[in-house]
Amino acid sequence: MFDALKVKNDCVEWIRRFFEENGKGCNAVIGISGGKDSSIVAALCVEALGKDRVIGVLMPCGVQHDIDKALLLVEHLGIRHYIVNIKDAVEGVTKNIPFELSEQSRINLPPRIRMSTLYAVSQSNNGRVANTCNLSEDWVGYSTRYGDSVGDFSPCSHLTVDEVKQIGRLLGVPSVLVDKVPSDGLCGKTDEDNLGFTYAELDRYIREGVIEDEEKKKRIDTLHERNLFKLKLMPSFQPEL
Repeated sequence: MFDALKVKNDCVEWIRRFFEENGKGCNAVIGISGGKDSSIVAALCVEALGKDRVIGVLMPCGVQHDIDKALLLVEHLGIRHYIVNIKDAVEGVTKNIPFELSEQSRINLPPRIRMSTLYAVSQSNNGRVANTCNLSEDWVGYSTRYGDSVGDFSPCSHLTVDEVKQIGRLLGVPSVLVDKVPSDGLCGKTDEDNLGFTYAELDRYIREGVIEDEEKKKRIDTLHERNLFKLKLMPSFQPEL
């Protein structure tokens, strides 16, 4: 029984409190991909802080085929935005590493450079960086550590994909963004192609513990256990002094 209106209003108030306590007068800085998560987090921040305190950063890596969706979002919200093409940075790192990067390293490098870019923009614009992950993605580790998995505050990390979408509709985010087929934009496949199950199946399993397909259950459980380290603080040695 998800009360989207109550959760939306509570989240808006939580964002306001965060900024009162951790950066009064600061701006929210958000990497805008054109997908639902960054769009809805940006809309939440606009409702909480006003559009003049929200900055969108569009970070294509060369040519981004769906950058029109990101531009639609910043125009819809009326927020200030910057376009920073990270292609040169990605190629600079890749060319100067003296060995062939693994496929996974190549996939994860752009989101890590994007996060560095967000913090550069944030520090130069009195900002705080928004994390745009949701519970469903975090549950199975579908994020890049020290890339899109981090930030200064996280409005949606305890909300499933379906719950985030319900809030997006309440906020008036265009349906073409709320219902956009989720893709990391890096490997050419949709999230659900990569995961091997749908977000609807995952969300039901998270909230109700119900899933009909035993193989999919095993895969979700394996991914969850394998990726729990991403949600924990870095282990640190505690000397006995």
